[in-house]
Amino acid sequence: MARRREGALSVFVFGAGKVGTSLARALRAKGANVTLRPARKGVPRTIDVDVVVLAVRDRDLAPLAGKLVGVVSRRAAVVHVAGALGAEALSPLRGACAGIAQMHPMISFASRRLAPSLDHGNVHVQGDPVAVARARRLARLLGMTPRTIPGLDTIAYHAAAGLVANGAAALAAVGAELLVKAGVARADATEMLGPLLRSVADNVAALGFPEALTGPVRRGDAAGVEKHLKTLREKLPEAVDLYLAAAQAQLPLAKTIGEATEESLRAVERALHR
Repeated sequence: MARRREGALSVFVFGAGKVGTSLARALRAKGANVTLRPARKGVPRTIDVDVVVLAVRDRDLAPLAGKLVGVVSRRAAVVHVAGALGAEALSPLRGACAGIAQMHPMISFASRRLAPSLDHGNVHVQGDPVAVARARRLARLLGMTPRTIPGLDTIAYHAAAGLVANGAAALAAVGAELLVKAGVARADATEMLGPLLRSVADNVAALGFPEALTGPVRRGDAAGVEKHLKTLREKLPEAVDLYLAAAQAQLPLAKTIGEATEESLRAVERALHR
């Protein structure tokens, strides 16, 4: 059992999946006193800490909140890490603890074995004042930026996060398959694409949009786009629609940048509709 640190924030993480395990590990590394309890072990008799973090599936949050009434001490703030649900998912606990809140880390958690870096990540926090204050303290302890966006549409917010995180993983998987078709060893394909994805993330964070865009669409290189499509139709036809959709999404960015002429961008658009 880890030695408790005097004066350190005490945290109880319920749920030992990818998110719960990663958060518990990161919080311990930052000096917090952390207890991690797998959901399969059920609810303990008592939980007396500064913050209770519920890292379970969305559908399990409300029933779990009901079970925690009388178990969680009144001094504890209770937060959940779901992206699509607000603090009200924990409403059975309101009045039975110090406060409830949503604390969603906008980070991709893919494995319990390999925790992602949380440094410079963002956390959306909203709910009761005490719970929000403690969630913000947790976020800052982890090196993350807490944000509270009034009136946030949590479904659209979560869809945006999923589109980027999950869409990027799927896009990279297709790219890896195309690299294999091009002659790259399958084991090397992921090692080649990982740094590429990191460089895109760095560009997005440092430059924003539209400047983070690179490639033939930005340059108005219709011939290059046509060559890509010809090769895709020969080697990986199932990826053609994905390429077309991605290229179409790049056009508004390229037009805003203004590096390519209007005529060259029209030529790219024509190439995408052949």
